[in-house]
Amino acid sequence: MGNESFDADLTRSAHGQIAKERLYHWLLFFCAALTVFVTVSIVVTLAVDAVAFFRQVDALSFFTGTEWESSRGTFGVLPLVTATLVVTAVSAIVAIPIGTAAAVYLSEYASDRMRSVLKPALEILAGIPTVVYGYLALVYLTPWLRKGGLDLSMFNLLSASIMVGIMIIPMVSSISEDAMSAVPDSLREAGYGLGATKFEVSTGVVIPAAVSGIFSSYILALSRAIGETMIVVMAGGMQARMLDLTNPFANLFNSGQTMTAAMVHAVTSDATGGTPEFYSMFAIGLTLFFVTFSMNLLSNRIAARYREEYQ
Repeated sequence: MGNESFDADLTRSAHGQIAKERLYHWLLFFCAALTVFVTVSIVVTLAVDAVAFFRQVDALSFFTGTEWESSRGTFGVLPLVTATLVVTAVSAIVAIPIGTAAAVYLSEYASDRMRSVLKPALEILAGIPTVVYGYLALVYLTPWLRKGGLDLSMFNLLSASIMVGIMIIPMVSSISEDAMSAVPDSLREAGYGLGATKFEVSTGVVIPAAVSGIFSSYILALSRAIGETMIVVMAGGMQARMLDLTNPFANLFNSGQTMTAAMVHAVTSDATGGTPEFYSMFAIGLTLFFVTFSMNLLSNRIAARYREEYQ
């Protein structure tokens, strides 16, 4: 019995392994192709119905018109575009400094125990329904701003913009904090070795090294802000106004209608299928898509430039 030997077969079946790898390959390819298919389908659907709209309404008057009154057959999208961009700009002014500062604190200053409490609490803001934000802006924020001496109408873009900014703070802070935490400690130690303070290391070393991830958080946050619906519908109003392009923030105290609010109005109105008012929501949606796409493309180019510099 001592002369017997056993040779264990430790090799896997080559055919079975190849079959599994092929299965994984095609499964992952299907998931990737599905996302592309959904995106292309949405764009094609918007484009087809937008073409039907432009067959009834002149495209030049749509893109250059300064009045929007769909019930009267006036379709000038500029008031909707300017209101959307103003809301996005003001919300960015609110969210970007606060969110970035919160990310710096969580990444560089907070203890592990404090971070484990503050970060989940901050991210709870992202889970609050937007209709609640709209209610808070209409019932509480606008009266509070009025008591502060601002001459606001009941529905105004300022309250809507501030509340949209509060809503996107978790996006900025969470993604920026992840980017800062991924910066190697060796860079921080090099800064401390040169005699820099924690604040100087945070602002002069960590933020520049993580700037590509920080810009990514700005991209996602602004994309979320530009497509927000319920807050601007409830707090901003449904009256389309052409903002003064030389001073776009002058009309913040009055009501305004964004592109998403106009789409909601088109859906909830009595417009029947086949009418310009019905098809206008697809033309607005296509315009909103290209505005968002352009902003993301520009922001991605900026992020890529800094990523090449610091990585």
